[in-house]
Amino acid sequence: MRRSRRLDDTGQTLPIYIWVTGILLFVAFAFFAFAQAASARNGAQSAADAAALAAAQEAREELVDGLGASIGEGDDWLDWLAGDNFDGDGAEGAADALAADNDSSVIGFGPAEVNGFPGFRAEIETNYTVGDSIIPGTESQHARAEATAIIKPRCDVAPSADPEKAVEFECDGGESIEIDPEDFELDDLPDASVLFSVHLAD
Repeated sequence: MRRSRRLDDTGQTLPIYIWVTGILLFVAFAFFAFAQAASARNGAQSAADAAALAAAQEAREELVDGLGASIGEGDDWLDWLAGDNFDGDGAEGAADALAADNDSSVIGFGPAEVNGFPGFRAEIETNYTVGDSIIPGTESQHARAEATAIIKPRCDVAPSADPEKAVEFECDGGESIEIDPEDFELDDLPDASVLFSVHLAD
């Protein structure tokens, strides 16, 4: 009788063990699926950030080129220094290139303004999918994300400054720069990052 009871106990325990093991496996696969989705989202956000920053950096280069070309040609060069006048013709191409480097594609792009500063918004979709998982549909699901980057002037010019005369202005970090339209060469301009900062909008 005792042996029979032990066999009965073993027979009752085995289905419970199988049931608990099945639940644990399901939970493990579910966590893995969520981790896959989170990884895809993170990859998409990194690609969107890179695309938006690339667009803003391309526009910053255009600003500096326009600034250099306008000095000595009239009174609008101070507008370039203030971050105005650029059209961002190459910005979308730069965003496309950086998105491609991150195995993604730009599906939405356009100018943006945040707190009065110009910039660009990029929306991307990953070329890769979340991948196979226990959740149906993830094998064909692509991650999407968007980001906005802005261009912010780093130098202050006095409102009374005369663009036809030498102008001295202060930039962030305490750097002092002087531009004389009558005695100017392109090499006189500092690096673009000294004149304008580019960063993601909050």
